[in-house]
Amino acid sequence: MRSVHLAAGVVSVRNTPRPPRPEGFALIRLLAGGICNTDLELQRGYYGFRGVPGHEFVGEVVEAENPALIGKRVVGEINLACGRCEWCARGLGRHCPTRTVLGIVKHPGAFREFLTLPEANLHVVPTGLSTERAVFTEPLAAACEILDQVRIPRDAGVAVLGDGKLGLLIAQVLHGHGARVHHFGRHREKLRISDAAGIATELTGKRPPVAAYDWTVDATGSPEGLRQAVAMTRPRGTLILKSTVHGLVPVDTAPIIVNEITLVGSRCGRFEPALKLLRTGRVNVDSMISAEYLLSDASAAFDHAAQKGVMKVLLRP
Repeated sequence: MRSVHLAAGVVSVRNTPRPPRPEGFALIRLLAGGICNTDLELQRGYYGFRGVPGHEFVGEVVEAENPALIGKRVVGEINLACGRCEWCARGLGRHCPTRTVLGIVKHPGAFREFLTLPEANLHVVPTGLSTERAVFTEPLAAACEILDQVRIPRDAGVAVLGDGKLGLLIAQVLHGHGARVHHFGRHREKLRISDAAGIATELTGKRPPVAAYDWTVDATGSPEGLRQAVAMTRPRGTLILKSTVHGLVPVDTAPIIVNEITLVGSRCGRFEPALKLLRTGRVNVDSMISAEYLLSDASAAFDHAAQKGVMKVLLRP
């Protein structure tokens, strides 16, 4: 089977054996995968990654212990937890200290013709939800995670920084929650997606508003974005961090301490609310698909995804 391989910044395609299906796992045939910013960061050296990338996917179950799953389209939660530790017992397997992570940490990713995941990680894609839209389940779940972590009042003013794929999803999720979202970004063409949803948008300038928001979300993926987010947050406000950046990010802690700003790290989320939003069409993801490539053209797909202004690039088997 064809598998995408990433090592030392080089994307290649290899012929590899079909993976065996361990007990409790399903064997899944890839239908579509999405290249996200984390995949691009892995290419730049994040985690010292070598192997098969990819964690945003939709697939069809071809083998499973649960016969009800066979033939179903599924998406999969990316953290493979031990199921026995304190964190797993608390329902927080995403923080299991021995977890592996699909396409990121010690578990080959989804950018291959067949992959394996525990059956417990799988969610059946609702009838009527297209495969292309369902690819966005994992990043949309990450956006929804904010509302599981912090209680943002409806009608509260929220600044979202960053107009990449995750920033656009976050802005729509918080807007749908009832917050007064002000979406800042550097690309007018991307911000039009938020404009169409009725979200206030503004091109990021050299002088962003200072101490203007009780709630700020940094999804810029850049050290400068983090500095701006700190400056825009009011004293005793909350700053949610959604960016993962390769390398060390220098942070001036003085304004955080002096202004008593609460920092909240935010990562993966539950798939259930994301699938509901996609099924009901309350989040626009169609406008976020820039291109589709075959797995055999993965190198060109990664190059395309890394270009300025490009959004979601899909891979097909």
